[in-house]
Amino acid sequence: MPTPRVFLLSALALALATAACGGGSTQQTAPGGQAMANLSGAIRIDGSSTVAPLSEAAAELFQQQHRNVQVTVGTSGTGGGFEKFCRGETDIADASRPIKSSEADLCKANGVVYEEFTVANDGLSVVVNPANDWARCMTTAQLKKIWDQGSTVNNWKDVDPSFPDVKLDLYGAGTDSGTFDYFTEAINGTSKRSRTDYNATEDDNVTVRGVSGSRGGIGYFGLSYLEENKGKVKGVAIDGGNGCVEATVQTVQNGTYKPLGRPLFIYPTKKLLARPEGLAFVEYYVTNTSAITKQALFVDLTAEQKAKLNSQFEKLKVAGS
Repeated sequence: MPTPRVFLLSALALALATAACGGGSTQQTAPGGQAMANLSGAIRIDGSSTVAPLSEAAAELFQQQHRNVQVTVGTSGTGGGFEKFCRGETDIADASRPIKSSEADLCKANGVVYEEFTVANDGLSVVVNPANDWARCMTTAQLKKIWDQGSTVNNWKDVDPSFPDVKLDLYGAGTDSGTFDYFTEAINGTSKRSRTDYNATEDDNVTVRGVSGSRGGIGYFGLSYLEENKGKVKGVAIDGGNGCVEATVQTVQNGTYKPLGRPLFIYPTKKLLARPEGLAFVEYYVTNTSAITKQALFVDLTAEQKAKLNSQFEKLKVAGS
């Protein structure tokens, strides 16, 4: 049976195709005068599993118009994606955090020059089993007590005396994931500082299955997976010091969901942007980011972020013309 993501992409394809039909002429021209209908080539994307659904949507929709351009999307995690990217093995890095100085240094050493675009917002959701009726809201201190390096907490009653005697069953992001970096920095104070005795995975569906199958289950991943899997898992409100706030589109976008709200990025190489099909794909991605974000269950850019993105891309086009 098709996954919910397939239906979302199909709906988005129909919506954008319908919009395109009302625009009159369908012939477009890429930089240098090449007709976009004649574009061809291969574009390799790898990185964050959180950002992958956005890039997959952009790739599927772009390829419907440009069937001779092959776009592949891998999910080796933000860290793993930057390793490939900075070795020159991929054209675009999907990232759920900004590039680190050590990664930027590797790119520079290998002659990989790139642009950074913010394409969406996301919130990290802490999720529990639907049968969990005690952890409706958790403080960041409680989360740190569970997840910090060296933690031996293995029962809900040890997190809070008012919680029942139920064994903790922990699921979380793999160590190459930007989600792991972001969660550990936001909750434990330092990126990658975490206990190791948990079910680590780069596939968020594994966390969904694990938490939904265990009364004491708890895990974390992007807001989109919570939106897709309501009923299987339940979101926990987070108290970052100013009261309990649920992870929603509104709270992530307005900045009240702290400290687990974040922007999402793509990093295309300058070499890709110099290729007609590469620039056309990134322009398509940027131009349709609001529609793609909405259908893929992420959080749209704010007006300020959109203005910056549009300005950034227009300057890039002018510089390359």
